Amino acid sequence: MKRYGILDTITGPADLRGLSYDSLSVLCASLREFIVDSVSKTGGHLASNLGVVELAVALEREFDSSRDRIIYDVGHQSYVHKILTGRRDRFDTLRQYGGLSGFMRPEESDTDPCVTGHASNSVSVALGMAHARTIRNQKYHVVAVIGDGAMTGGMAYEALNSAGTSGEPLLVVLNDNNMSIAQNVGGLSRHLSRLRVSPRYLHAKARVKERLARIPGGAAVSRAISRAKARVKRFVLPTSLFEQMGFTYLGPVDGHDLKSVCELLAQAKKMKKPVLLHVMTQKGRGYAPSEQEPEKYHGVSSFDPLTGRFEAAGEMDFSTFFGKELCSFAEKDGRICAITAAMPSGTGLGPFAFRFPTRFFDVGIAEEHAAAMAAGMAAQGLLPVVAIYSTFLQRAYDQLVHDVAISGLHVVFCVDRAGIVGADGATHNGVLDVAFLRAIPGVKIFCPSNFAELRSMLSDALYHEEGPVAIRYPRGAEGTFQKDTAAEPAACVREAERPDAVLLTHGILVNEALAAARLLEERGLRTQVWKVNRIDGALKEQLGRISEQADWCVVLEDVVQSGGLGETMAQVHRGRLDLLNTGDRFLPHGSVPDIYRACGIDAESVADYMTEKRKAGENGLG
Repeated sequence: MKRYGILDTITGPADLRGLSYDSLSVLCASLREFIVDSVSKTGGHLASNLGVVELAVALEREFDSSRDRIIYDVGHQSYVHKILTGRRDRFDTLRQYGGLSGFMRPEESDTDPCVTGHASNSVSVALGMAHARTIRNQKYHVVAVIGDGAMTGGMAYEALNSAGTSGEPLLVVLNDNNMSIAQNVGGLSRHLSRLRVSPRYLHAKARVKERLARIPGGAAVSRAISRAKARVKRFVLPTSLFEQMGFTYLGPVDGHDLKSVCELLAQAKKMKKPVLLHVMTQKGRGYAPSEQEPEKYHGVSSFDPLTGRFEAAGEMDFSTFFGKELCSFAEKDGRICAITAAMPSGTGLGPFAFRFPTRFFDVGIAEEHAAAMAAGMAAQGLLPVVAIYSTFLQRAYDQLVHDVAISGLHVVFCVDRAGIVGADGATHNGVLDVAFLRAIPGVKIFCPSNFAELRSMLSDALYHEEGPVAIRYPRGAEGTFQKDTAAEPAACVREAERPDAVLLTHGILVNEALAAARLLEERGLRTQVWKVNRIDGALKEQLGRISEQADWCVVLEDVVQSGGLGETMAQVHRGRLDLLNTGDRFLPHGSVPDIYRACGIDAESVADYMTEKRKAGENGLG
């Protein structure tokens, strides 16, 4: 087993408090080495965790995470926190089924105060915990660590506005890795920051105010000094926004200067009011490939830690294919615009952004804004295409209804990562989109199973439909089924003479359905396979036609049961009906095959289920 020096001696956060700053710096180097080695095997979020090592060590040293509430916004940068709070020996299970989550999870440790996974919510949750502390007369610190990327989300500003005026003792740590907020503000700024937060300065300021209040005209002098100081601060410090919201602003501080960060955290703890500490960090720090290409090493699969090369050669996936096809359409049609919410590469829109920069819009972590802006574009004659992960489209639900659907505007939503995503777990699986989109009048849902169908459905959505259209497709590559059946609302993709059962599905799961049918045929059960391509107002009629094919119907879906095809089939089918789906639950993390098996929706599980049902005679066929 590889040894990691001083890290091997750390059993918990309490061990940090007896170490010198020199020893803590050595520990930070060991942590980076351990993270690179671990993530190179399991995959995970690399650059963000390497960037916060000193900050995370400082937080664990200055606070007691078993009592104090430290919330990492998104949570994908909480690896150091997990390592230092007793979970290091499980890092070989990171993001694996039954292993450690890549995000904060209270069921793993009482040092994880809440579930994380989506961005921009940390200050809201932290303020709620601070209010609870006050109401219950308890004593603990509350800290929200939020990145500058998450600050592009409007929810963060709603929370900051509320927190700043709340009077609650609360620390917001702004982890600024130079992605979106502040530029380097120079030596004068750093000097004034150190001066402003020193105990000597704070005590002197209080004494001056007290003495001025005792002399005639002193209040006016005090106000004049404050105004002059504010003008200087506005000129050299990026404080005005946060201070106008009611926060005391500290920083900026070099987030890799461990001693300075610890000193400012210690000072912030003493301030019984809302405080914002601005920390400057470098994403991917300490690992050359990640420093050079932090976006590429944000979320990674397994790689060679010596060279940084990824072990698996990238194959064409749905996102990349979508981006390529959209470019083809945009080349011929100047009305087409592409919108994404901080995911240009993840949604395959990088080439579009390069080729059509005036028609590409990355709005940041602001899905609500993306949907509403698309509505405005559509209202004025453009063809907006909004590419958002399924799990993040949830955040734009009101805009889908209010701004798009009520007016029947023609917006195409390309719903990436639909169905089971896998390793990122409950907060990222796209198992709710069919249900919440079907609930909106006028929304049509297209379900391609392969690249050819995605191309055809994208063309149909752009040019042969009116009103809002959603195209849902999974993460990763297409399967063995590659026939284009997009022209049919529902297609029989496997015939069976006098079928004993119909297996009905949609999207990428058709591959599992076809494989299950082959296994069942070997066991003497004739199974016809149908897949639905369009979920719209004509769905019930289509399902009624399919229902007539056999007395026994099994509906296979990679979404929750509520709102799925199975519920609609139950309205029209008069024979035996079995519904196989992800169930009434949030799914754990793990590989996609692992989660399929856990839900019983992989080919072998489906075949075993139907075989057992037939043996038991429950289907009336035995």
